[in-house]
Amino acid sequence: MSKRLYRSRDRKLGGVCGGIAEYLGTDPTVIRLIWVLLSLLYGSGLIVYLVCWIVIPEYPS
Repeated sequence: MSKRLYRSRDRKLGGVCGGIAEYLGTDPTVIRLIWVLLSLLYGSGLIVYLVCWIVIPEYPS
């Protein structure tokens, strides 16, 4: 069975960072901090987050 990327059900906003953390097997807080840092440095983080929120499917129930 292959790994799939899904948005997390344990979410703060859209579940994108939580889903990426589950996929990579890391702590969601680390992914969130990296996302915020990259967003502040490069400025396109909000747009990328919104696109990921739309594109990445929610975890099936």
